[in-house]
Amino acid sequence: MLEKPGIADSEIVACVQGAFGLQVDEMSFLPLGADGHTAVYQLIAQDEKPYFLKLRSGPFKESSVALPHFLHAQGIQELIPPQPTKNGALWADLEEYKVMLYPFIDGHDAYDVPLTDEQWRQFGKALRRVHTAVLTSSLAAAIPAETYSPKFRELVKEFMLDIQERPFTEPVAQKMAAFLNERRDVVARLVARTEQLVEIVQERPSPNVLCHSDIHAWNLLISQDGALYLVDWDDPILAPKERDLMFIGAGLGGIWHTPREMGLFYEGYGRTEVDRDILAYYRCERIIQDIAAYCEQIFLSDEGGADREEAWHNVASNFSPGSTIDLAFAT
Repeated sequence: MLEKPGIADSEIVACVQGAFGLQVDEMSFLPLGADGHTAVYQLIAQDEKPYFLKLRSGPFKESSVALPHFLHAQGIQELIPPQPTKNGALWADLEEYKVMLYPFIDGHDAYDVPLTDEQWRQFGKALRRVHTAVLTSSLAAAIPAETYSPKFRELVKEFMLDIQERPFTEPVAQKMAAFLNERRDVVARLVARTEQLVEIVQERPSPNVLCHSDIHAWNLLISQDGALYLVDWDDPILAPKERDLMFIGAGLGGIWHTPREMGLFYEGYGRTEVDRDILAYYRCERIIQDIAAYCEQIFLSDEGGADREEAWHNVASNFSPGSTIDLAFAT
């Protein structure tokens, strides 16, 4: 979220102090991320120790905090566990928000700071450990399994019909509608290809493993001393391993698409059979999910400020030559 949410800092501080027993001296909003449901802050405690605070509105999955807490306890040090409240819970409630507290890691994401060779290998090793993790029965039951839902494909079809006739007055919505109308054939081809692939992959089911589901460069945090962390566990899923592996080579954000990078990653991940059809399905489906989510954000509301312009740029970037759509078609 790039725009500060409409909740007073004093209310947030009172919640943190009451629920976590943390005396807060300073709090700063951090304009980070493309998720309009998530706001993040840096806190400085009385002992000058920094913390990372996350406010999540909308749908909330307990597994988003329980899972990294569990995996870190199992020895996967590339995860940042949430700090428990005074009552031992992993989050607190504040109006419509769930409030999570973490130690603050001073660093940059892997989009701003390219991974070194050794960090690529470490990334591969860490993700392999996630994919081979053995969950408790209660935690496994709380994580959804892949269904290959047509939800986002249907949403994109509906939006593409709607923007043909519907007039827009808000500037970003006008720009987005014009852009997508000009690329109507590409969007239709993307949807059709995804629907072809989903029929193929459902005919030969692949084993489900624990997947992060959104492990792109913005969700890899590199600390100042070079440590690597897999962050943002909002939507874990039990799915074929290609659900995560598709990001290595997908070109999201214009990076992570060279043979050398992929080679280094798999040196760490280890030998494995990768199903190209499942990989292609996930690369196409991810673009469709993004288009659908950003269309909802842009066309169903005029709110959002700077987040709206960011959403428009995120959609447009998929259509650049050699970007995610071209790479998905080529998979």
